[in-house]
Amino acid sequence: MNSVNEQPETGITPGGTSGAFRDVLSKDHARRGKPPLHFADMSDDERIAKAEEIGLPKFRVKQLANHYYGHFDIDAEEFSDFPAARRADAAETFFPELIHEVTRQVADEGETIKTLWRLFDGSLIESVLMRYPTRTTLCISSQVGCGMGCPFCATGQLGLTRNMSAGEIVEQVRVAAKAMRDGDVAGGPGRLSNIVFMGMGEPMGNYRSVLSAVRQISAMPPEGFGISARNITVSTVGVVPGIRKLAAEGIPVRLAVSLHAPSDELRDELVPMNKRFNTTQVLDAAHDYYLATKRRVSIEYALMRGINDQAEHARLLAKRLNHYGDDWAHVNPIPLNPIEGSKWTASKPEDERRFLEILRNAGITATLRDTRGQDIDGACGQLAAKERD
Repeated sequence: MNSVNEQPETGITPGGTSGAFRDVLSKDHARRGKPPLHFADMSDDERIAKAEEIGLPKFRVKQLANHYYGHFDIDAEEFSDFPAARRADAAETFFPELIHEVTRQVADEGETIKTLWRLFDGSLIESVLMRYPTRTTLCISSQVGCGMGCPFCATGQLGLTRNMSAGEIVEQVRVAAKAMRDGDVAGGPGRLSNIVFMGMGEPMGNYRSVLSAVRQISAMPPEGFGISARNITVSTVGVVPGIRKLAAEGIPVRLAVSLHAPSDELRDELVPMNKRFNTTQVLDAAHDYYLATKRRVSIEYALMRGINDQAEHARLLAKRLNHYGDDWAHVNPIPLNPIEGSKWTASKPEDERRFLEILRNAGITATLRDTRGQDIDGACGQLAAKERD
């Protein structure tokens, strides 16, 4: 259980145990225990206290931070500036293995790498590294599974197992940043430049750990990896209290809202959370985020054949967004990565084109999302489901 002084683990709503959508974790959540405490989970004071426990002076903590954030390095046995007799203790105390690679799939001539990770309790999560000509983006997971229950989403079919620790989230970034620097991705050495919280899970449902990870990703070394907050995107299905909380943090991350439908009637079917926070509440909160941060909000919209991809849907979406009267949203229509055996399937190309055309004619910026990994298990959650089965 959390102590009285700690914020609740979920950011969906305080004490939300009833109503159309309850923010409860799976029944076996508590029994799974907590991940090993990692350097990325500790405050400065906690790191210093841990160092003292194993007989290390305070200044050694700064050295560890420099290795971790500045050099993406956790192999303490190779820390030449560290006393040889203390390296093993430092590794055990500060850098327990949190994510272990199970398998990877490579696509797009080596420029897309999807990795399946096993966590300490056997849970499986995924991350995807995508190299483009002018940037390299890592899509990361923030929960094991997802409790939002969207029927067209592979992760939604897994249900929610548990929240991930800040360390488990941050480690996905460190490994990818190191791979880019070391030239382990097609195209030679480079730099990880963009992070999107669009992997498994609802980031607002694990608010505390996600925010800690965002701060560590964006702070300059030796406090963080030095990836600009402006290049970090936090996605949500529309958890209004989380959106408002994030707006108040004063961190210029981009907000992405997975809308997927322009009306409550249709969105109730596609995004169950809509029964808790409807389209008006979600769009109001998203527009307020834009006003608070001066960052345009991404409206994510997975196009599904014959369900939400017709001209009437595009026209209603344009009307809903233009209601606010300023150029505040950028729509990302996304060709659906279909799940095997599912009725939810990708739109026809001509319907995609018409959808975009209607939005643009209404003065809305819209870009069809580049779908990487079409020749692998592209939709997040597919690889984990396959391994589990």
